[in-house]
Amino acid sequence: MNFYADEEGYFGEFGGAYVPEMLFPAIESLRTSYLAVSKTSEFERELRELLRDYVGRPSPLYWSPRLSERYGCELFLKREDLNHTGSHKINNVLGQVLVARALGRKRIIAETGAGQHGVATATACARFGLPCVVYMGAVDVERQSPNVRKMRMLGATVVPVTSGSQTLKDATNEAIRDWIANPNDTHYIIGSAVGPHPFPSMVAQFQSIISDELRDQLLSQVGRSAPDWIIACVGGGSNAIGIFYHFLDNAEVKLVGVEAAGDGVHSGRSAATLALGSPGVLHGSKTIVMQDSGGQVLEAHSISAGLDYPGIGPQHAHLSVSGRVRYEQVTDREALEAAVRLARYDGIIPALESAHAFAWLERRQIPAGAVVVVNCSGDGEKDMATYLSFVEQGGGSAIE
Repeated sequence: MNFYADEEGYFGEFGGAYVPEMLFPAIESLRTSYLAVSKTSEFERELRELLRDYVGRPSPLYWSPRLSERYGCELFLKREDLNHTGSHKINNVLGQVLVARALGRKRIIAETGAGQHGVATATACARFGLPCVVYMGAVDVERQSPNVRKMRMLGATVVPVTSGSQTLKDATNEAIRDWIANPNDTHYIIGSAVGPHPFPSMVAQFQSIISDELRDQLLSQVGRSAPDWIIACVGGGSNAIGIFYHFLDNAEVKLVGVEAAGDGVHSGRSAATLALGSPGVLHGSKTIVMQDSGGQVLEAHSISAGLDYPGIGPQHAHLSVSGRVRYEQVTDREALEAAVRLARYDGIIPALESAHAFAWLERRQIPAGAVVVVNCSGDGEKDMATYLSFVEQGGGSAIE
C-alpha cells in the first residue's frame, strides 16, 4: 500500500487543495516550485548546514535506564526538545523559509497553538531579516505566555485571535484570511502536516530528518536501524509524521500516534479527532474532522495547546484508515502524570504535547525486551505554570 501523496496531493481519499480562488496562484506556485527548489544541491547544502550549526542537529537519542526498567523494554527518547527553540518545529520552518525566499516572498505569517511553531518561525525570520506575523488564539496567548514573550523578543508581531474557541483552529482561520488578502508577497508557514497540498507533503519532508537520523543512531546504539515500536503524540501531526516517515514501509515497526482525549474521549471536552471525527474538509484539505451532523466543526479541548485541534493531517487520516498506524487517546490527567514521571525519573521536563506519548506507555502494551522510541517533541518550559499547579494540588504525589 502507498502511504504517500499522489500528484494531486491525495493520500488515498484524503488530501487535495480546497482553497479560495484568490489563493490558487500562490498554492500553484508553491506546488510547482517547492520540490524543484528543495532538491537543488544549493538548497540541500544550506538547509543541512543550518540544521547542523544553527539548530544543533542531530538531536540526541537517549536511552532511559529507569523507564526501561519500569516498562520492561529498551526505551529511547528522540530528544527534539534539545533543538534550538525547544522543539521539532524549527526543522520545518527553516525549510519553508528557504522555499519562501526562493519564491521571492518578502513577508512570513504563521499560526501557533502551543507557541513552539510561533517561536521557531519568529526565530527563522529574525535570522533571515523577514517581517513575521504570528496568529495565536487569545486563550493560548494566556496559557503559553512564555512563548509569547519569546516571539515578541524576536521581533514578531503576535496577533491574539478572539473568535471561536480562541485556540489553534481559530488562529489558523485568521492566518488563512491574511494569506488570502496578501497572496503575492506573503508565505504562510503552516506549522503542522495539515492544510492544502503541497503543505502536508512539504512539512513531512522537512520533518523526516527525525526518522532519518534515528536509523543511524539506532544502528550505532543497538546494532539495527529499525526499532520495534515508535510512539509520538498527534495533533495536526508533524512530529509524528517526521519520526514515522522512514519506517512507514517497514511493517515490522509498530507505530502509535497518541491523541488528546481531554477530559475523556466522550466527555464533550476532547480533541480525539480519529476517535470522534468523520471525513470532511478543514483548512484546505479533505481529512477527518470533529464535526456535527450538519458538517459544522466542533470545538476541541485539550490541556495541551498544541493538540487542541479538531482535525488531523490528511496523511495521518490515511494511515489510520489503512491501519498502518495505531492511534489511541490519552486524557489531560494521564498526560500531566506522565510529565511529572519523566521529570522525576530522568530529569527531563517534556512539553505537554509530548507527555501524551509518554502517558501511553502506562498502558503496558509493549512486549518485554522490545526496542521502543518515544519522540520527545518539545520541552516543557512553556507549560511550567500548568505543571506546578498540578503538583501543588497533589498531582503526581503517587508516582513511584
